[in-house]
Amino acid sequence: MEAASACKRQEVDLVNEMEEKTRTLQQIHQRIASWAAKLKDSRREYQELPLDLLAEIRAEQAAENEEESGPTLGQRAIKENLNEDDLAQVNRADAHARMLQLEANVKNMKPNLVSIQEYRRADSEHKEKLGEYEEVNNKREDKRKEMEDLRRARHEEFMSGFSVISMKLKEMYQMITLGGDAELELVDTLDPFQEGIAFSVRPPKKSWKQITNLSGGEKTLASLSLVFALHHFRPTPLYFMDEIDAALDFRNVSIIANYIKERTQNAQFIVISLRNHMFELADLLVGIYKTHDISKSVAINPNAFEVKKPPTMGAISGRSAPIPIQEGPVSQRAVRQRTA
Repeated sequence: MEAASACKRQEVDLVNEMEEKTRTLQQIHQRIASWAAKLKDSRREYQELPLDLLAEIRAEQAAENEEESGPTLGQRAIKENLNEDDLAQVNRADAHARMLQLEANVKNMKPNLVSIQEYRRADSEHKEKLGEYEEVNNKREDKRKEMEDLRRARHEEFMSGFSVISMKLKEMYQMITLGGDAELELVDTLDPFQEGIAFSVRPPKKSWKQITNLSGGEKTLASLSLVFALHHFRPTPLYFMDEIDAALDFRNVSIIANYIKERTQNAQFIVISLRNHMFELADLLVGIYKTHDISKSVAINPNAFEVKKPPTMGAISGRSAPIPIQEGPVSQRAVRQRTA
């Protein structure tokens, strides 16, 4: 009975011990599950960290300490489970103290891990916008280069035309004024399209003047010289001129009219004029008049009123010699109509 009682007491102690061990084992399994969850969360948070920045920082620290930048036991543990040999090298007390220290540092720093995601989103958006900017910037540089080429071509073409027009202007003004001189000058030779062109004129037996300081007739001659020079460089099919001879004397009107008649066969000139010398060289006269408060027009061919002298009956060296004729009523009437 005593042996049985002793075995019974021993059984009770073993059962109590087994229950205690079972509770302890359950607590250990709970702790394992808790630490496994924490390890999972830590690994997830670790993946959210800027690992490239951490690699650069660790590489710099290893270079300063002159150590090999290999992965440590803690860096391996955060990525994968350690085996028994690696776990045997871990000092539990040091790991626990390190963990408490890191937790205290995290609480003091109060990091916002969401900002890492925001940083990555902003960084990807920045890279995308940077690519778009580089693409647009390349296009802008291409267009700027194209614009510079066009500007250079415009400048070269303008300067070539400017030299031709300047020489022709000098020639035309000397011919019209019988001895004057005219010149075109660039205010800014580097950028002629910004400041413009200065038109200087030296009438016969006078000094150089700007075109704004000339009289009415001198301005007309200078302007017509420039028009004829431009016509020589690039002809225009049609010109419309309103009383260009109003301020000119008889000689200058004849010079302008003869030049228009003889030198500008590749263009049509419509000239409003009140001078007889301009009428005489016109191919067609169009008159505007008013009757009964109604404007009307009439076109006259001046060649129809031209009186031609008939040739003589005799001939010398195969050519007919003209003879003078007396003015009769018909010729006088034709002259009067022509003058009118």
